[in-house]
Amino acid sequence: MLAADPAALAVGLRVGMPATKAQALVKDLVVNDADPQDDAEALDRLAVWALRRYAPIVAPDPPDGLVIDTTGADHLHGGESAMLADMVERLAAAGFAARAAIADSWGAAHALARFGVGPMIVVHPAGNANAIANLPIAALRLPADMVDSLRKLGLDRILDLVAKPRAPFALRFGPELGRRLDHAMGRLSEPIDPIRPPDIIEVRQMFGEPIGAAETIARYTGKLVGELCDLLETRSLGARRLDLLLHRVDNRIEAIRIGTALPLRDAKRLSRLLTDKIETIDPGFGIELMRLAATIAEPLVSRQTISSLIETPEADVSDLIDTLSNRVGEERLYRMAPMASDVPERSVRRVAPTAPESGEGWPRHWPRPARLLPVPEPIETVALLPDHPPVTFIWRGIRRRVKRADGPERIFGEWWRRDAELIAVRDYFQVEDEAGERYWIYRAGDGEDLTTGSHRWFLHGIFG
Repeated sequence: MLAADPAALAVGLRVGMPATKAQALVKDLVVNDADPQDDAEALDRLAVWALRRYAPIVAPDPPDGLVIDTTGADHLHGGESAMLADMVERLAAAGFAARAAIADSWGAAHALARFGVGPMIVVHPAGNANAIANLPIAALRLPADMVDSLRKLGLDRILDLVAKPRAPFALRFGPELGRRLDHAMGRLSEPIDPIRPPDIIEVRQMFGEPIGAAETIARYTGKLVGELCDLLETRSLGARRLDLLLHRVDNRIEAIRIGTALPLRDAKRLSRLLTDKIETIDPGFGIELMRLAATIAEPLVSRQTISSLIETPEADVSDLIDTLSNRVGEERLYRMAPMASDVPERSVRRVAPTAPESGEGWPRHWPRPARLLPVPEPIETVALLPDHPPVTFIWRGIRRRVKRADGPERIFGEWWRRDAELIAVRDYFQVEDEAGERYWIYRAGDGEDLTTGSHRWFLHGIFG
């Protein structure tokens, strides 16, 4: 057996068990023939998906994994932990059960993702040795016969290998054992050969002599961007994401990733976004190859700009959006947009800065506060039920006397979401205290029937 689903594992079946034995243990067991070729193609498709969404350096890690170099890309997704959580959630939504780990080396991440405790693990820098010490030696990607031989010698954990001298193991097992241990510990680099989809638009520059100066890298970056924009123009495309890969002479790859809010093939603007990040590049002993790829490209038709004496040209803020999003991350740059809902906290959502207008709008018959609290805060009130506003209320320990009030504005629950909202209501009031401060408060319920709400009062927003 090469694989087993959760139901099979629950009844005692295990990967590696002979199929005949599994069929004898479980009546009417469903057995499907393995298709390694189809599995490899599916893994390649997942790698291309991860390449376009998460990082510029992604490769399949057969038979069941991906290896991703997130250096320089994780901040665009809110950090390592946020990126890992988003990846696992999206794979789960697509029907893939995934375990993921981030570590300083491919070997350590591979080991923790398959043998670590928990579905998501992030190892602090220089923490590889402690993180993998108690994992089984099978986590080192060693041949099965070597693992069996080591276990017969009483070596079960990676820590057992670290504590032993290297020479006897090298004589008996060859250099593979020491090399895999050094890979996992991060003492020996392990190059990743990134996947490149056949339809990707890419240009490259080879160097007879390695380069390393930031000015030289910037100059050749500009040349590559110009060539790439020419290719994009022939296909009527604009870049939404560019990846610049710099291959060092020591087989390591440095990468820069930028994104744009709208399809773009302005060479000057794209060059500036890339060169802004050159300071993050470590050229080592020199760079021998530069590759620039439009990982995501979308249709872009050139438009002729017509001067007008009447119309004022629209302000283009996409350049500013691109600059900010590449510095702080796409997820941290957004604008608020209305949604079709009468419930205040559901009537707004975050959208991309350049997202098209949805056509929705906020209610105009009653004003809405400029500041809506993330969660309504309870207040203590003195009020005459059912339809009168409070005379006084206490919020955050301060008593406020109401000078003016308007309302109630009754908002009904959204019955299609859940049964509890079928008869639930809120009565909102705009109130002004003696200091001139204006607040948006509500009572949960209609003031008469307890089934419509708790009749407690809450402050939900602040005007001005």
